[in-house]
Amino acid sequence: MPRHDLFPDIAPYESGYLSVGDGHEVYWEQAGNPRGRPVLFLHGGPGAGAGAVHRRFFDPAFWRVILFDQRGAGRSRPHASVTANTTPHLVGDIETLRRFLGIDDWMLFGGSWGSTLALMYAQTYPQRVRAMVLRGIFLGRARELDWFFHGLANVFPDAHDAFLSHLPVHDRHDPLAAYMRLLFDPDPHVHLPAARAWSAYEGTCSTLIPAPAAVAGFAHDRAVVGLARIEAHYFRHGLFLPPEGLLAGMSRIAHIPGRIVQGRYDMVCPSQSAWELARHWPQASLAMVPDAGHSALEPGIRRRLVTCVEELRDT
Repeated sequence: MPRHDLFPDIAPYESGYLSVGDGHEVYWEQAGNPRGRPVLFLHGGPGAGAGAVHRRFFDPAFWRVILFDQRGAGRSRPHASVTANTTPHLVGDIETLRRFLGIDDWMLFGGSWGSTLALMYAQTYPQRVRAMVLRGIFLGRARELDWFFHGLANVFPDAHDAFLSHLPVHDRHDPLAAYMRLLFDPDPHVHLPAARAWSAYEGTCSTLIPAPAAVAGFAHDRAVVGLARIEAHYFRHGLFLPPEGLLAGMSRIAHIPGRIVQGRYDMVCPSQSAWELARHWPQASLAMVPDAGHSALEPGIRRRLVTCVEELRDT
């Protein structure tokens, strides 16, 4: 996809690994203006990792842009590890990173799973969050997981059939359990094809218009293992969220300014969750992009995200 409406490519001015305990080291980097307003990019998945294009949502002359790869994801070590890898662990890692970088408070920018993690962190440390820009809202509820594993067949029957076809017929009634067995098999001849099938399914359903390049981005063996294993692990455990859910904690962050960007035809994280979140968040506005699906890099989504970030400069 052409990406001329994003800011130019920039390289990090600083990067490294931060030990966060339990044998995990998370990769982090900073780009843009070292004296600028801090903004933290939270990647999706869980397990997807951050990339160079994600720096480009932010004006490098104004923002101090912080990216990090969550436990087991991207460049963090050990790769694809689910040991001591839960939402509370990730929230703790974000706070450890904030203290390590000497930041008082920051804006959060996250999409899909990144929106879930941003909400959980903000509800835990509301005094540390200046504002939020969230996209493709995922609240981690059982009905959202059911949609991913079953409901998507109503719109993407071909992709869903390919997803299930990787499994033995007798296991297809519970694809999550079946994929868990394959993804965590130590034999790469077993777990790699399963990871590719899982990731291709998600990639295929992520854009409004078919985008082979977007699907190809899910195809690298190292990336697909981290994404599929960690997603399956989190999905199996209900995303490690509070029993009452994220909407029940919105009173703690009702004062925080927010922007919600949602593709009208988002098939991975349907729009109902964004609508409900906006109704529970008095300081947030919802932009429903009429010609977009789930991917942050679809033209209407990325343009709106850049606009929202610019609107919150002076928050």
